Amino acid sequence: MKHWAHRVFGRRKPKPPVVVAPKVIVFDFDGTLADTFEIAFEILNKLADEFRFRKLSREELEHARDMRTRELMKFLGVSPTKLSRIGSRGTAALHGQIDRVVPLPGIPELVRELHRRQFALGIITSNSEDNVRTFLRNHDLEIFQFVRSSSKLLGKAREIRQVMKDFRFAHGDMLFVGDETRDIEAAHKAGIPMAAVSWGYNSRRSLEGMKPGRLYDKPESLLDILEKPGQLLDIPIGHPTKE
Repeated sequence: MKHWAHRVFGRRKPKPPVVVAPKVIVFDFDGTLADTFEIAFEILNKLADEFRFRKLSREELEHARDMRTRELMKFLGVSPTKLSRIGSRGTAALHGQIDRVVPLPGIPELVRELHRRQFALGIITSNSEDNVRTFLRNHDLEIFQFVRSSSKLLGKAREIRQVMKDFRFAHGDMLFVGDETRDIEAAHKAGIPMAAVSWGYNSRRSLEGMKPGRLYDKPESLLDILEKPGQLLDIPIGHPTKE
């Protein structure tokens, strides 16, 4: 029956990617814009004693980069009930060292060029808004229209939806740029296009496994697909889901 149906009607063709022309480029902060990796590693291991989870050795760092967020939490023995408190303590600890945090190579040039080309820019992060704004001020990068902070480690999809509601953005108006598997999950849940970057916390291999719309290894590569405002991007839009 199946073979007969295929001969008569043909095989169902997969739907092509939705072509979008983003007006707003929204970035994750840690690992995407800001080089917080070493400081975060130090803070994480200091908090391990207080919250009784496993410390991460330098030899385990590359293995950890291959893990999705939930896998890493399980590997470290972090209880989901403690995530919020650990995140708050980590953010507070980073605040005391925010002057040590520098932009990742090529990022200042990228965001200034996007601003020059009249893209609206935003940041959605699980770090604190205060930390992000201090960083932007320190590095003369106060060109972002909004900074939104999610109090939950896995709560970025909700923030994306709230930004869309507040600014009346359509799903195809926004492009989310992030370096972690949870960023890809958030974009998929919110139903917006996603461009993953491999210069941050998660490895290229782990990001590929999440099937982002695009995956880039250098900041300047993002400019290749944004040669002019409104250029069409052949990036699949996810299907909005409830968290």
